[in-house]
Amino acid sequence: MNLETPKKFRGLVNQAHQVAENYFRPISRKYDKAEHAYPKELGLLAALLDGMNAGSPDAIGATSASKRGAAREQQAGIKNGGNLSALLGVMELCWGDVGLLLAMPRQGLGNAAIAAVANDEQLARFSGTWAAMAITEPGCGSDSAAIRTTAIKDGDHYVLNGEKIYVTSGERADSVVVWATLDKSLGRAAIKSFVVEHGTPGMSVTRLEKKLGIKASDTAAISFSDCRVPAANLLGNPEIDVQKGFAGVMETFDNTRPLVAGMAVGVAKASLDRTRELLKKVCKLDYRTPLLSVSHAEATLYRLEAEWEAARLLTMKAAWMADNKLPNSKEASIAKAKAGRVANEVTLKCVELAGALGYGEDELLEKWARDSKILDIFEGTQQIQLLIVARRLLGKSSSELK
Repeated sequence: MNLETPKKFRGLVNQAHQVAENYFRPISRKYDKAEHAYPKELGLLAALLDGMNAGSPDAIGATSASKRGAAREQQAGIKNGGNLSALLGVMELCWGDVGLLLAMPRQGLGNAAIAAVANDEQLARFSGTWAAMAITEPGCGSDSAAIRTTAIKDGDHYVLNGEKIYVTSGERADSVVVWATLDKSLGRAAIKSFVVEHGTPGMSVTRLEKKLGIKASDTAAISFSDCRVPAANLLGNPEIDVQKGFAGVMETFDNTRPLVAGMAVGVAKASLDRTRELLKKVCKLDYRTPLLSVSHAEATLYRLEAEWEAARLLTMKAAWMADNKLPNSKEASIAKAKAGRVANEVTLKCVELAGALGYGEDELLEKWARDSKILDIFEGTQQIQLLIVARRLLGKSSSELK
């Protein structure tokens, strides 16, 4: 694995950084204070990115995160593809603002889910849609297998009933990828994902959540009451395969967890960069000096930078493996666990290192500390990721190791 940013992606990375610096940063505080207000500036930006990505296999959006093109790329000798390019773009954009990235049209986690498991006809039909992802329920958080939303086949449709909470972009997105069970008695094997378009009768947004961070992004609760969804909107295999179990649906996370880890890496980098600038006024920041000979503030910064670098490399490895069609479930969870924890530690420590300056709204450090917490929670909490890693290492099933 080459640890440098691939040359072919450097242009995309530079463009994403320019967007983060010149577009996201100037409006970051504005939409942090105006929770639930849609960042209207993102409409033009989305159009620009669509134009930039048109016809490019190296697009930086969530729709690039897929293993489907890996086989074709391998045949052509290409080892760095859509997952890595999407990850690198996410890292740079979250250096600007995590909430604004999550509010970007057509860049929802549901888009990554569609890219991961949709068939060719569905890919074409849902091209250009903005898709949120709805998994969590009032009685089902980290344990996705405990989903109670039902999908009952009725002719050419499925009838959905249930409630989803904490749906990122749930109100603004064009559609929502909803996880539901075809048969509760068959357990996790019967869980499938459906693309439900906003405006479908029986689907309604019941409330918007007030949050600690990522306030530019709306987080919704959505109810489904006899909501009829075309059978053609079921993603993946409609048959229930008890032998394969939950694996088919969970493959989505192999693509999305590295992206969330990349968000954590991006916001942590923003905090480190700003803190380094502030410390330069009072510290020499000479990396050749032994840690025992520098101030506590310098030593802390160096340790945080090392932790950040480890998180970045683990995250890139998980995306690189997806591009090369290698099983990466364990690595995706390792990256998510490491990056989520590191982002929380880094952003809070940077507030501490900056003192009163870091605690006030004159700096974005306090905002980044608030924004980072969600990155250790959604797409599977820190504890769940460690549990998944333990299962993979020990060869245990979910029933054997809880």
